[in-house]
Amino acid sequence: MSVSTRTPPTSMHRRRLHAFQQALLRWYARHQRPLPWRQTRDPYKILVSEVMLQQTQVDRVIPKYHEFLGRYPTVRHLAKARMPELKKVWYPLGYNIRPLRLRKIAKQVITHHDGKIPDSYDGLIAMDGIGRYTAGAVLSFAYNQDAPIVDTNVERLLGRYFGVAKRGSMFARRRTLWQLAAAVIPKGRGYDINQAMMDFGALICTARAPKCASCVLRRSCRSYPYEGSNSPAAGPRRHRRHRT
Repeated sequence: MSVSTRTPPTSMHRRRLHAFQQALLRWYARHQRPLPWRQTRDPYKILVSEVMLQQTQVDRVIPKYHEFLGRYPTVRHLAKARMPELKKVWYPLGYNIRPLRLRKIAKQVITHHDGKIPDSYDGLIAMDGIGRYTAGAVLSFAYNQDAPIVDTNVERLLGRYFGVAKRGSMFARRRTLWQLAAAVIPKGRGYDINQAMMDFGALICTARAPKCASCVLRRSCRSYPYEGSNSPAAGPRRHRRHRT
C-alpha cells in the first residue's frame, strides 16, 4: 500500500487512516508517558532531548537531560561550552559524537540564525547533524507544525498496521513509511499523533512480544495477530498479500 501526501487516499485508505487516528489518540490521552521534554515547547530543549534519545533508552536519558540543561540552559551557553566539560556532562550516554554535533549546531544557530533555532524544515536540515527525523521532531514538538517523523517505533507501528512489506527496495519502503507518517496526521494534531505513535511503539507494538491481545488497533491492523505476540491467535507467520 502506498499513500501519497499529495493525492487524496481512497475510501478504504481513509477508513483505515481514520481508525488509526481515533484509536491511537484516545489511547494516548490515557496512557501517555510523563516525559520531561513534553513539559516544554522550547526548541533548544526539544533538540537536546531528541539528540540524546538517538539509540539511547529513555530511562537513561531523563537524568542526563536535566543535568545537561542545568549546565547549558540555552543555545548560547552550549555554543560556548568547553569540550572537556561537555564530554564529562554527556558521560556515560555514549555515542560521544552527539554532544560535539550539538555544540556545532548551537554555533551555527548563533552565527546564522541570531540565536533562534529555525522553524522551517529547510532551515533545520541545512545544519550539520540534523536529519529528516530530528527536523520533523523539532517542527512538531517545538513549533506545533504537522510535520511527519519516522523513528524505529513509528516505523515498526506503521509498517505492521498498514502491512508495508519488508521485501524489495529499502528505499521504496522508507519512502512509503514517510508518506504514511504524513498521511496519518490529523490537521493541527501533529504533536499528539507523533507522540502517540512513539509511545505506542515503545509500550504496545514492541519489537519483541508485541501486546496484540490488548492492542486498540487490532481490529484494523493488517498484521494482527503478529507472530510472537501475546495474542492466543498468533502462530507461525501467515503469508498474506500486502500491496506496497
